[in-house]
Amino acid sequence: MVLARLLLLALSAIVSQITQVAALGSACGVPLTKGNAAWGEPYWLENIQHQGVAPFAPNATKYKVFRNVKEYGAVGDGVHDDTAAINAAISTGSRCGNLTCGSSTTTPALVYFPAGTYLVSSPLQAYFYTVMVGDARTPPTLLASANFTGIAVIDADPYTNNQNWYTNQDSFFRSARNFVIDLTQMPANASATGIHWEVSQSTSLVNVVVNMSTEPGNIHQGIYMEAGSGGFMGDLVFNGGKYGIWVGNQQFTVRNITVNNANTAVFGSWAWGWTYQRVIINDCQIGFDISNGGDGGEAIIDAVVTNTPIFIKTPKPTNVSVAGSLVLNNIHLNNVSTAVWENGTTILAGGTMTIDSWGKGNVYTGTHPNGTFTQGNIYSAHKDSSLLDHNGFIVSKGHPMYADYSVDQFKSVKSMGAVGDGMTDDTEAIKAVLAKYAGCYIIYFDAGIYKVTSTIQVPAGTRIVGEAWTQIMGAGLNFNNQEDPNVVVQVGTPGSQGVTEITDIIFTTQGPTAGAIVVEWNVRDPVGLQGAAGMWDSHVRLGGANGTHLQDAECPAGSFSPECFAAFLGIHITYGATAYLEGTWVWLADHDLDGIDQLTLFSGRGILSHSQGPVWMIGTAEHHVLYQFSLVGAKNHYMGLIQTETPYFQPDPAPPGPFSISKVYDDPTFENGMTMAWGLWVQSSIDIIVFGAGHYSFFQNYSTTCEGNTTCQTQMVNVDWTSSVSIYSLTTVGTTYQLSIEGNGIIYFANDSEGFSSTVTLWSPARAIYP
Repeated sequence: MVLARLLLLALSAIVSQITQVAALGSACGVPLTKGNAAWGEPYWLENIQHQGVAPFAPNATKYKVFRNVKEYGAVGDGVHDDTAAINAAISTGSRCGNLTCGSSTTTPALVYFPAGTYLVSSPLQAYFYTVMVGDARTPPTLLASANFTGIAVIDADPYTNNQNWYTNQDSFFRSARNFVIDLTQMPANASATGIHWEVSQSTSLVNVVVNMSTEPGNIHQGIYMEAGSGGFMGDLVFNGGKYGIWVGNQQFTVRNITVNNANTAVFGSWAWGWTYQRVIINDCQIGFDISNGGDGGEAIIDAVVTNTPIFIKTPKPTNVSVAGSLVLNNIHLNNVSTAVWENGTTILAGGTMTIDSWGKGNVYTGTHPNGTFTQGNIYSAHKDSSLLDHNGFIVSKGHPMYADYSVDQFKSVKSMGAVGDGMTDDTEAIKAVLAKYAGCYIIYFDAGIYKVTSTIQVPAGTRIVGEAWTQIMGAGLNFNNQEDPNVVVQVGTPGSQGVTEITDIIFTTQGPTAGAIVVEWNVRDPVGLQGAAGMWDSHVRLGGANGTHLQDAECPAGSFSPECFAAFLGIHITYGATAYLEGTWVWLADHDLDGIDQLTLFSGRGILSHSQGPVWMIGTAEHHVLYQFSLVGAKNHYMGLIQTETPYFQPDPAPPGPFSISKVYDDPTFENGMTMAWGLWVQSSIDIIVFGAGHYSFFQNYSTTCEGNTTCQTQMVNVDWTSSVSIYSLTTVGTTYQLSIEGNGIIYFANDSEGFSSTVTLWSPARAIYP
């Protein structure tokens, strides 16, 4: 088997040049193309048979995952107060909230809102593991009443007696999509907020519009976020208000945001690193106000700003901090008087113009250990045309909703014989569904935990939709030999191409599974399409949940057990593949989501890419033994924002232990005293753009003492001499050297201090030619 895998990897470059059409199931006559929903027909999610299960929920046989708010008494006529009915739909079933628990995976809920206007007078409280979904064909309106009281219309982390329900850094698994939130009935001088979104990883806001007052001096805001460790949101529109969004979080990615007629489009209270991709600002007074001084790095790419006097307000650097790194790339200004304003002074004039690449902060080149503080033009990385749309913007593709598809264009795996109870072997049932219907139906994985014991091959051209993060769980001896690893879910075969979309799925394992390659991604975009092969709101989560056999009872912190191996590799993007990964979290659990304690689990590797591109990657990889992200022989990647954490147990054992170095999978080296996992490892790779990165190391063998002098690990990001990589807005915590070349530390953290974090505005290779 090892030889077979080696040959497969070695030959993938040749095979990938053979054009293969998307596979069609045996029951298919023609491939699935357009939706056939009739005019006036409700969204398919409303009428599909609802038979999802939550195997570990209290009273599991009666527990409902899918909840239509109208079945709980909501009217949706804009007159009746629907608050109590909606909150009943969310909370029913002994769910995790109201300070009863910190987290739980056992009680997922998909709360559905048919088309209508839902009058609410107090917050809708999004319990842990809640997906709130509106009719995508006619998004429902959540109308705040004139006498609305509370922090926001949607509240993802409520306060009770001034205490949050959830720890903000661990506020996982929340999503809201397809809503219009209307605050215009509230007085202009009322504290009105659309969404309180204090969240962490595996969260998303998608396809949301917030309408606010346009009266002068109003104090409305679209989003309020005071803390967290996110996260992704995209395809958002904010109209009016004092602030489009008011946000503070360790890190976040925002894609495709439009703000119209607000006083300030974006107010950033603090951050270690945020990436904004594709921003439209119209008729505001200020675009971005980050002058509060609590910002590490802000990186903005592909923006169009119109009729807004000041684009960005920034703080003034001090002798102990650059007080906020800033990167601007491909910014189009129309009638903008001041592009960047610092403490009352214009440092970049505006007008009607295009900013190609501009930065404020410390800029580094090659092996030079000393950066140059810069307020001006900076190196503009080459962007391959394959990464760009017809406007020259980084490709942007939203979460597929299938709004135009009818319910008869879906096939349920549960209706076809799969069980999803976390115990039954569903391997053959899932294979049968894919063999029969892949390519001509959308495959619906009803909520549940689907245990598989051999590789599930997802043909190119398959579209998969989960329900409140349906789990596909690899288990058994087939996945427990690190010397002979096997793939749990294989997406496409080498050389295959087709529109391949996966949404709302969790890929996981039931330990021990030391040889599990959780996802192997081989499929590529069809000719002429971009971002056609991808995943949205889908994650690799390893351990720390009921059913995984990798919890605090089996694998408490400090233990070292062969039963606690969770995976060999999280995601492998192979040579001939393309991939669009949005909001992907590849997490080895450091604590038990269904318990209370820290864990010691082992997963060898996070995300490995050999792809020749294009690859678009917005994601997080945490706590894997050798590395979180590794690019070897890769090409044409856009990565932003990426975020990592080092395993808490290291350096006991130090990497590669308890795994072995694999030459087949191009594992990194650990030299010069490197005793911790790499955050990002890049070898022999060309045209790689990292536009926002947060790499953190908080522990040594579960002790945080090392944070005091930033010695939790010596190195974090490594690039070799042969690679062409540009890294913008690189933020690190706990590592002595922020960037290394060939395993030798180059950039010292103290030169780029932002307080707790350190930020490099730009690092580029020595051969880079600056404007």
